[in-house]
Amino acid sequence: MGMVAMTYKINPDADVEDVNADAIAASVQALSDDIYNIQSVEVKPLAFGLKFVQIHVVMNDGEGLADALEAKISEISGVGEIEVLSMGLL
Repeated sequence: MGMVAMTYKINPDADVEDVNADAIAASVQALSDDIYNIQSVEVKPLAFGLKFVQIHVVMNDGEGLADALEAKISEISGVGEIEVLSMGLL
């Protein structure tokens, strides 16, 4: 079984006031374990003072693993849309 490298863009929930991108980044970093090797978490500017979180993660190429990670991320308070920016086999 191979490994997959993925880059995600995590946007804050537009319906929630005072979403803290740094808190989202810390919560995402805490998801790193034996299955999901979260290699970097960056808070980047979006527009008009808004920020988004970009993460780079390496995981096994197993069925449903990416969907499971996205589900874990979506459970974090303040997370809105999750977008896959890139995906590739290692």
